[in-house]
Parts: sequence; C-alpha cells; structure tokens
Amino acid sequence: MDFNLSEDQELIQSNMREFCAEYVDPIAVEIDESSRWPAEVFAKLGEMGWMGMTFPTEYGGAGLDYVTYAIVAEELSRSSAAVCLDFCCHILGSLVINNYGNEQQKQKYLVPLSEGQRFGCFAITEPGAGTDVGALTTTAVLDGDSYVLNGVKTFITNGPTADTFVILAYTDKSKGAKGMSTFIVTKDSPGFRVGDHFKKMGLRASQTSELILKDCRIPRENLLGGEGNGLRIAMASLDHGRIGIASQAIGIAQAALDESISYSKQRIQFGKPISKNQAIQWMIADMETNIAAARFLTHYAASLRDQGKPFGKEAAMAKLFASEMANKCASKAVQVHGGYGYMRGIKVERLLRDVKITEIYEGTSEAMRMTIAGAALR
Repeated sequence: MDFNLSEDQELIQSNMREFCAEYVDPIAVEIDESSRWPAEVFAKLGEMGWMGMTFPTEYGGAGLDYVTYAIVAEELSRSSAAVCLDFCCHILGSLVINNYGNEQQKQKYLVPLSEGQRFGCFAITEPGAGTDVGALTTTAVLDGDSYVLNGVKTFITNGPTADTFVILAYTDKSKGAKGMSTFIVTKDSPGFRVGDHFKKMGLRASQTSELILKDCRIPRENLLGGEGNGLRIAMASLDHGRIGIASQAIGIAQAALDESISYSKQRIQFGKPISKNQAIQWMIADMETNIAAARFLTHYAASLRDQGKPFGKEAAMAKLFASEMANKCASKAVQVHGGYGYMRGIKVERLLRDVKITEIYEGTSEAMRMTIAGAALR
C-alpha cells in the first residue's frame, strides 16, 4: 500500500493551502467574531472549480477522487473549520443528487451546484429526530403533479445560505424505515422558509438554522431515487459525509499542533523556550502521532470508497478516532499556550470551540461505536 500522495494530489494540496493563505486566513478571526458567512470565499471556491471537485466533468465537476477531497477538506479546516464545514455540507447535499438523481435532475440541479452557481444542503435532523432518524415527522404527500411537504428540520448547516436542499421525509409512515423518501427542494418553493438561526459555541461563521415546510409544494419530478429509498440513501450518503468530518477534525488538530510548535519555540520561561521542556515535547509527540494515525485511517476509508468497495465501517472508525483525537489535541494546544490560549482572538481558543461538534454531528461518537460494533459482530 502506497501512503504517499500522488504528484497531482500534492499539487492540489499546495493550491488549496495557497488559496487559504490568500482568502481564508486573513478573515478567519473576523468571521468567527462576527458570525459572518463569507460569501466571497465560496464565490471564489466556485470560480476556481472546487465546489464540484468530486463530481463528473459532464456535470460541471472536476472528477476527483475522495482521497483528494479529504486532503482539500483538511487544508480548509486548518484555516477555518467553519468554512470547511459549509464546503463539506455543500458537497454532501450535491452528492445525493449525483448518486441518486436522474439525468434531468443532474442537469437541472447538480450542474449549477458543481459550478458554484448554487449552494447545497442536506437536511435530515428534526427536533425529535437526531440519531433516531426513524422518529422524524416531516411528511410528503403526493397531490397530482406535486408533493406537499410539512415538517420542521433543525440544526441544518447551510440552512440560511443554501438555495438547493435535499430533504428526508415520510411518504408512507406505516412502512416504517421503508416509508422514507428524499426530495430536492429549492429556496423559492412555495411554503418553504428558513426558521430560527442558531448561535453556536463554535463554527460561528457557518450558518445553522431551522427549515420550515408548511404545505411546501414541489414538482413530482423532484423525488430522488424513488419512493421508499430515503433512509438507504441518507445512510449511504452519511458514510461519505463522515470522511469529510474526519478530515475537518484532522485539519483542526493539525492547526492546533502547528500553533503549539510555533508558540513553544517562542515562549521563554526560566531562560529557555518551553519547547525544551519534556512535558511540552510529550504533548507535541502525542499530537503528531495521533494526527498521523487519524489521517491514514481517513485516507484508507476514502481509498476504499474510490475503489468501489464497502467503506461504511471504516468511515465510522475514521470519524470516531479523528474527532476524539482532535478534541484532545485542541485541549492540549490551549494548555501549551497557558493563559494566552484562553484569550479570544488566539487561534487555539477558536480551535477548542470549533472542535467539540465533530464528536456530535454526522453521527455521535456513541453512534459511531454502535456502527463499528454492528459491523464487527455481523
């Protein structure tokens, strides 16, 4: 097995690092402090072809593999985990259309998403349905040539900023898991509106909200993948999403390590840099080792996906390990910085606020352990 990046992957990594240095790093503190969505960054990502990087060229994408996607997500997250999250959620929503849409749906919706003309979103969670997806209450009823949707989605990343939504709803509650279906809903659909915006501990530049569907009417042809396939589509898509979140967590951890190394070399105590102290060296050694392990595990899951092999268990393992590892790294980075690390405006303080959610969304750590154990004991 070759653990080295290809020349193309190294070039893409370098290009994204340069992009972040020019467009993301200079505003990272400001957008966190103001909770501002950086529309200009996503416009530039679209202009440069990043927004459809994993989708076929015939639909406006770049046709790149998922290992490369993981590399790009990590680089974005090193600069701003919030920008990375919105990018990954756009890719995830678009991916559902790519994987399960028909030709008409791909031409109408995937092409503008890939080209960055539209912004995507995947909406599953409801007030009473988190890990327990079956508890969702949103319904979709066929009425002539339209489906009429009613329900409330919550904690939806990109909710206020997206214009193309993939939404999970029941078409037949009596069939249980086999009664769910997925739909494409646009922001201008009658009966659709964005609800309350949420103020979060971290990832403040990423916009999160409710979605309200009240007699929301969409064309019948906006059904994705046929009635009754919604849960299967959602779960398969979340396997892809977990690779993105694992990469986001790795990017946060790498930023925490970078900041810790830099600060420890500059901070003088008792006449020498604190990097000379064994206690600091051991923290850095643990961070370096765990980041490498998480990165290899994540790239392995992505490579299985690229080979067309099952990767759900591996994606869960990557997401579990990377998120818990990153939380430890961010905490250690604050410890290395001492009192300065607790101050607003210092990067490691932002990293510690941003990282916690990686253990929760796209499946909690507890749910990941259930998935991994279920696969191992099958």
